[in-house]
Amino acid sequence: MRISLYILLIITSSACLPFSKNEVMEDWKNEILLAEIDFAQMAANEGIPKAFLYYAAEDAVLMRNNQLIIGKGAIKNNYTSLEKDENVKLTWKADYVDVSSSGDLGYTYGEYTYTYKDEAGNTQIEKGIFHTVWKRQKNGDWRFVWD
Repeated sequence: MRISLYILLIITSSACLPFSKNEVMEDWKNEILLAEIDFAQMAANEGIPKAFLYYAAEDAVLMRNNQLIIGKGAIKNNYTSLEKDENVKLTWKADYVDVSSSGDLGYTYGEYTYTYKDEAGNTQIEKGIFHTVWKRQKNGDWRFVWD
């Protein structure tokens, strides 16, 4: 009887142990991946400017045409010309995601496709690799700080 009580105590107490660090890190990676997926879906459904402003941290930095665009205000100004352009599409999918052991920073990378019509009305397609750095905000949401 004493042995079975001891076994029962071990089983019930082990069920209360916290998740392993690997399990927690996988959960964080999934959070970042879901933020990336939602970000891409918003860009496709509601427009590139709206998505980039929504998912940018206040101090986010974009690198476009070898120029740094620093902060949400500058990001908004950068996308002003695209606000009403229905001929511009941006799609992407993360192929890899990782997160710091502290769970406050992570990154993704993968392929993107940028489609637009040039001045002659011809469809142009640019493909490339993106790299996004994500930071957990005080409210727990993930926002990008580098793209």
